[in-house]
Amino acid sequence: MTPRDPGRTGAAEAEPLAAGQEGEAIKAIPLRHPWRNLAAVILVLMLAVFIIDAAQREDYGWADVGKYIFDKRISAAALVTLQLTVYAMVIAIVLGLVLAIMRLSPNPVLKSIAWLYIWIFRGTPVYVQLVFWGIMALIYPVITIGIPFTTPWISIPNGVFTNLFITAVIGLGLNEASYMSEIVRAGLLAVDRGQEEASRALAMSWGQTMRYVVVPQAMRVIIPPTGNEIISMLKTTSLVAAIPLSIDLYGVSRGISAVTFTPVPLLIVASLWYLLFTSILMVGQYFIEKRFSRGSGQRRAAKPSSFAGVGTTAAVTEAPTGNEPGGKG
Repeated sequence: MTPRDPGRTGAAEAEPLAAGQEGEAIKAIPLRHPWRNLAAVILVLMLAVFIIDAAQREDYGWADVGKYIFDKRISAAALVTLQLTVYAMVIAIVLGLVLAIMRLSPNPVLKSIAWLYIWIFRGTPVYVQLVFWGIMALIYPVITIGIPFTTPWISIPNGVFTNLFITAVIGLGLNEASYMSEIVRAGLLAVDRGQEEASRALAMSWGQTMRYVVVPQAMRVIIPPTGNEIISMLKTTSLVAAIPLSIDLYGVSRGISAVTFTPVPLLIVASLWYLLFTSILMVGQYFIEKRFSRGSGQRRAAKPSSFAGVGTTAAVTEAPTGNEPGGKG
């Protein structure tokens, strides 16, 4: 007979179960959160009150919102905003990848140049940068190539920065590249160092390792913040008025409101278009993240809904063996 453990008293005492005998299933009762539900109800009521009140206010000019929401000028400006976003992000992603690889390069000159670029473009406001790009054609009317203080070899009229659309794309892309480089660098550093060591063992060069091994694995980390940057770029295009470029969504809506003296309805129109584009981008980001997360091991295995196995495991563990003192041989 096994002596009774004096530390176990009353309901805390549990008799050992024989091997193979099932324990009693534990009934899990979910925790109730009355204050959380009350807060949710209050927030929903506040939102409903705001919507009802806004729908009745004439200052919002809902009639003008319906009039201009599908105006041809607004639709064309929305297309220009999308073009600015896509072209600028292409420049930013490509250049950001190059800068990130330069910062991780063993060459100190490349690392210093990349660090200087990021320091300048990330440390100054994008609006100020766009102003400088807008007057670049005045500062450098002619692009010359040659040795300083001598006769230039080649003189090219600066016709690139006279095109305000191209200037806006360049300005937005170069600024965004400084942020994308840090995102890409974080993704590259997230890849295990053993991958690089294995690549070197296969006689792969540093460039081949980055191209075929490190960068593809880093995409799983790079994609989510890149989606946020694309959405941010879509809204940053409203700052191209600093160049000045006024054919984007915000510029056209502001121009119409200046003529019709209805600034609030046109701001609502522009906001609705921005919300439409950002919603589409968020859906696309979700599916891209899902695509790159396949095989990453982040999906959790299905858990059992009951704890019946806990009692069985405990019973098998606590069952005495013939080698224990007082056990049955």
